[in-house]
Amino acid sequence: MIAKTPAPPYYAVIFSSLRTDGDQGYGEAATRMLELARQQPGFLGVESAREDGLGITVSYWASEAAILAWKQQAEHRQVREQGRATWYAAFHTRVCKVERAYTFPT
Repeated sequence: MIAKTPAPPYYAVIFSSLRTDGDQGYGEAATRMLELARQQPGFLGVESAREDGLGITVSYWASEAAILAWKQQAEHRQVREQGRATWYAAFHTRVCKVERAYTFPT
């Protein structure tokens, strides 16, 4: 599903990852993180896709402060550590400011 975001400016966090083999609790943790993110002040939405081991998740935030608060959220911090140890062979996180956005249909 495409996230419904407000008029710019806002922020996007792009998380690209390569998974290790097997679920090892990943699915349950991903569901929980989405539940928590939706409760986080400043969270605007998320889009995610995975194919052939490559995953890309883009989360949208109202401000850099909201992103930092999410990064510091205790349960999220624990799950990130588990991801490094168990679920990901590699990942990149990129933070971007969205200055323009276009939609179809309008």
